[in-house]
Amino acid sequence: MQTFAILVCCAACIAVPAQPNPQATHKPVAVTVDVPIPVEAKAKALLPGVFDGWVAAGAPIPFTDAAQAGPGDAAALKEYEFNYGAGVTYKRDGETLTVRALRFNDTSGAYGAYTYYRQNGWPKEDIGAGATSDHNRVLFWQGDTVVDATFSHISPMSAAEMRNLAQQLPIPRGNKAIAPPILANLPQTSLDKQTTHYAVGPTGYAGSGGVLPSALVGFDRGAETVTANYSLTSGPATLTLIDYPTPQMAAAQEAAIRAYIKAGSNAQPAWPKPLSDSDQASIEVRRSGPIVALVSGDAIPDESHKLLQMVNFQDALTSIPLPGQSEVAKTGKLLIGIATLVIIGSAAAILLGLFLGGGRALYRIARGKPASSVYETEFIRLNLEK
Repeated sequence: MQTFAILVCCAACIAVPAQPNPQATHKPVAVTVDVPIPVEAKAKALLPGVFDGWVAAGAPIPFTDAAQAGPGDAAALKEYEFNYGAGVTYKRDGETLTVRALRFNDTSGAYGAYTYYRQNGWPKEDIGAGATSDHNRVLFWQGDTVVDATFSHISPMSAAEMRNLAQQLPIPRGNKAIAPPILANLPQTSLDKQTTHYAVGPTGYAGSGGVLPSALVGFDRGAETVTANYSLTSGPATLTLIDYPTPQMAAAQEAAIRAYIKAGSNAQPAWPKPLSDSDQASIEVRRSGPIVALVSGDAIPDESHKLLQMVNFQDALTSIPLPGQSEVAKTGKLLIGIATLVIIGSAAAILLGLFLGGGRALYRIARGKPASSVYETEFIRLNLEK
């Protein structure tokens, strides 16, 4: 009966729902929602309202697409992965400063756009990560941002003012802060660093004075190029490096470029002007790993050949950690270990038994007794005395 009563009470407790506690409080659960930042806010954050006495004449003009950021250069900016930008006109003491800031997805895109806009022969300036100037125009890049500034009147302090502006630009982190790796393959001897042009598409390559036809480079296969001028003893030379995803693709494209160079005046399409203006005896093609190098210009063949031989691709190997062992493999290793331990213990016990037993038997034999005590008749003697 007691058991039945207990079961009835339990059933009643289960059937009756718990009454809510009027004093209980429920804490709200915070839900995080990623709200996209408007382009206007990004543009306002990209360029300051005031710096070095320059005051913005109005709100920044946001550039939401490449056509707004660079009329006539939209295709090239898209190749460099333009993200957004802003334009501001500053005023100070009757002078004006027009600034256009273009931000890209990474540092490589910003550097490529900077080399696209920079013309050969423009002097170098010490601003940001790299800068140049053309009269009252200053062009520099910092991180993933390119700044194109035009002064109404240039002054000795203009460069310092641009350095102040460069310090206020956002800096990317991680992989987005890495410069194009192909630049490391450029020989540094006799290099004119103000003539390097980095391209990832046909428009940027042709617009920055590419030597080969864009279709022959193979940008549709993921190629990247860098072109630079060298001041050799016998004359100027132009070195073009084309980086492909794999050495096999580079070998196939090298053969196509060799055939194009060999065709000469019969080549289709016709040689571009930078190639046709070169000394044909100095034009040479060479491959190093996934990189195809082409030298052109007016230097003598020996110097052009030496410059080409200085291109050497170094592959950096990274060790990849092996995946962790599965539970089945761990269990198998444990069982093998246990079996090995049992076998070793058994063998040790047998050897110990043979050693101790054999030693005792030899000792008995040496005393003239049987090897085993089984054959001895033992007596129990009681000394009982009255």
